[in-house]
Amino acid sequence: MGHGHSHGPTIAAGGSAAGRHRWRLAVSFGLVLAFFVVELVAGLMSNSLALISDAGHMAADVVTLGAALVATRIATRQDTTGQRTFGSYRAEVFASGFAVLVMLGVSVYIAVEAIGRFGAPGEPASGVMLVVGVIGLVINAISLVLLRAGASESLNVRGAYLEVLADGLGSVGVIVAALLVRFTGATWWDTVIALAIAAFVAVRAVILGREVLAVLGQHAPADVEPREMLAALMELDSVEDVHDLHVWQLTSGMNVATAHLVARTSAAHDATLREASVLLREEFGVEHATLQVETDTKHCEATDW
Repeated sequence: MGHGHSHGPTIAAGGSAAGRHRWRLAVSFGLVLAFFVVELVAGLMSNSLALISDAGHMAADVVTLGAALVATRIATRQDTTGQRTFGSYRAEVFASGFAVLVMLGVSVYIAVEAIGRFGAPGEPASGVMLVVGVIGLVINAISLVLLRAGASESLNVRGAYLEVLADGLGSVGVIVAALLVRFTGATWWDTVIALAIAAFVAVRAVILGREVLAVLGQHAPADVEPREMLAALMELDSVEDVHDLHVWQLTSGMNVATAHLVARTSAAHDATLREASVLLREEFGVEHATLQVETDTKHCEATDW
């Protein structure tokens, strides 16, 4: 009555969207790590909260990119236990969730430090701020170019991309703060810009966090409407009815679906399976579909959910 198939415990190494762009993550990680050290030292020497806050955000970049690199390695690792039948691709989603926590932590730290500095004596060295801000902007621009290609495909890479984007805007903030302090003499601009950086980081973290929760909650992919998928399957000539349709993301770029299809005749069994598989792959981007073909709904071996 039914038909099942399996592609093994894991999909081919590098099959995930993040795995295909791993080298981009590696290069960006090296660049950001090197500049983080430079910016932190410069921030402490110049007494600039904007620089120190941007260095803190850069530290979040380092952690995020490092976690993304580790996750892509884990995701493509072969399962030797036989227990992880879907592989370890969810490691990439967990890395993105970790990035969210780091971004929120950094934004809170920056905000607390900024509020504590209001009215405090001391003038930041605007010249050092300006030079370091420009260098940081160049480093972030290079990293953004590298990560942009994978950001639209992988939640993991998108998390790293958003982190670098936020830090790029942080570098712009440092440059603006340096210019305002230099030309107005008002040192509180340094603190105001730091607060603006903190707010932007927090907003990006919330947006990414919602995407992570959607994957972990097994929601339908953002670009897939289950009702449209159901209607498309119903329009196949060999299909009489469809039920128990489920579609979700294993990780970014890996859509998974299951469904029970009622064939019009027992002879249409193979045609139903073939047509439905092609439809799901070509129209909805589902590379892994498990389909059960039936000819009698009264004897359907369905689950109770």
